[in-house]
Amino acid sequence: MNYTLNQLQIFLKIVQTKSVTKASEELHLTQPAVSIQLKNFQDQFDIPLTEVLGRKIHITDFGHEIAEAAENIINQVYAINYKTLAYKGQLTGRLKISVVSTGKYVMPYFLTGFMKQNSSIELLMDVSNKNKVIESLKNNEVDFALVSILPTSLNIDKLDLLQNKLYLVGNTKTKIDTTDVFLNLPLIFRENGSGTRQTMENFIEWNNLHVSKKMELTSNEAVKQALLAGLGYSIMPLIGIKNELFNNELQIIPIKGLPITTTWSLIWLKGKKHSPVSTSFLNYLKKEKSQIVHDKFSWYEQY
Repeated sequence: MNYTLNQLQIFLKIVQTKSVTKASEELHLTQPAVSIQLKNFQDQFDIPLTEVLGRKIHITDFGHEIAEAAENIINQVYAINYKTLAYKGQLTGRLKISVVSTGKYVMPYFLTGFMKQNSSIELLMDVSNKNKVIESLKNNEVDFALVSILPTSLNIDKLDLLQNKLYLVGNTKTKIDTTDVFLNLPLIFRENGSGTRQTMENFIEWNNLHVSKKMELTSNEAVKQALLAGLGYSIMPLIGIKNELFNNELQIIPIKGLPITTTWSLIWLKGKKHSPVSTSFLNYLKKEKSQIVHDKFSWYEQY
């Protein structure tokens, strides 16, 4: 057998995602490239690793055993790399963070300085909706999670990073009559499991509002593009529409009770034994977060 580390990584990702397409997206490779490497890897075994039923790929029992072995090999390779760098006096290891989808506009700014100071650290940042983020934290799959709504089902510690503001937003091409605005305007919702969706529904319920029209989209970017196209209006986090506001493409519609304010918080399981990398990151944030907020989010204050 003559399989490569790259083939092991690709096969493991296919097993984890149960999809060649999703694996290619997460690995930042083309789908044909992933398919070719999967075929080359499978050709080295007399027993099938996968089978395709309909249009869906299934992993055989033997394939799961090979994936487990592949993960062990990959972890050992990482361990060798980390030991080499540690011997040279560099902070090494993985920093694993799960971020709610709108948090992608926040978290990178709190990571940049730390990653530049510690170039040997490997960052794994997964962006998903709130339910999946909390699940990954609950399963201890990540060091930290970034959320704007604290989970009530987990015992956690937290570090507050930045205020989160949510406004009613629409494009600038239509004049809005704010009388019974929610009854007259088509509202665009995020998908179930989204923190923004939960906040929006809570606001509607608390204020006993009647919504006559609505649609649902599965990402903050999709909602934003729908607003730009004039498909409707939505309650959105301010953090994700900076450029559109500055370019006068979107507008904040003044409504009583808005903005809704929450807090972007980095959370972790209470009692978690942090690695040297995650401990160092926490110490960095405690020292630098105020300066980061001042330097990168001062525009926030005008809204």
